[in-house]
Amino acid sequence: MLIVSAPSGSGKSTIVQWLMREHPELRLYFSISCTSRAPRGTEQNGVEYFFLTPEEFKAKIQADEFLEYEEVYKNRFYGTLKQQVEHQRMEGQNVVFDVDVKGGVNIKKYYGDEALSLFIQPPSVEELRRRLEGRGTDTPEAIEQRLAKAEYELTFAPQFDRVIVNDDLEMAEQETLAVVADFLEVRTEK
Repeated sequence: MLIVSAPSGSGKSTIVQWLMREHPELRLYFSISCTSRAPRGTEQNGVEYFFLTPEEFKAKIQADEFLEYEEVYKNRFYGTLKQQVEHQRMEGQNVVFDVDVKGGVNIKKYYGDEALSLFIQPPSVEELRRRLEGRGTDTPEAIEQRLAKAEYELTFAPQFDRVIVNDDLEMAEQETLAVVADFLEVRTEK
């Protein structure tokens, strides 16, 4: 299992998507999370997410069925079901968790040496600001909120197995590939 966490704008999703697209020999598949929000657009139950009502989600919390979960807003939950991860592992998949830092730490505690936890770190908070502003998708207030959250999230880096500084995307991708391939004991094709 591969746990990948990072502050927003660090390049985590770009790196993970590159690994999955360019290196099928790693047999990486995203864990399918649950949410209590309604499907958006063409999202399908069991593909992008498992869609639950807030009541169903709370019942699963009470039954200790989640590896990790978070209530992002009142009655808006996201989480990873233990049973879903085990099902994917039985299918021979190497499960990828693209999660926040707290979720990453919790999953690592649960699986220990069966999971590799990676923290993708920006070279600096100033560079993170430049990337977030460059996206053009957030208001200045939202960028300040993301940066404040990023500074907090950066304090979690020492709790991960490896920290990969994404100063140069191609180098960060290659470093991530080497670490993951070594962990999975897979020879890469490229």
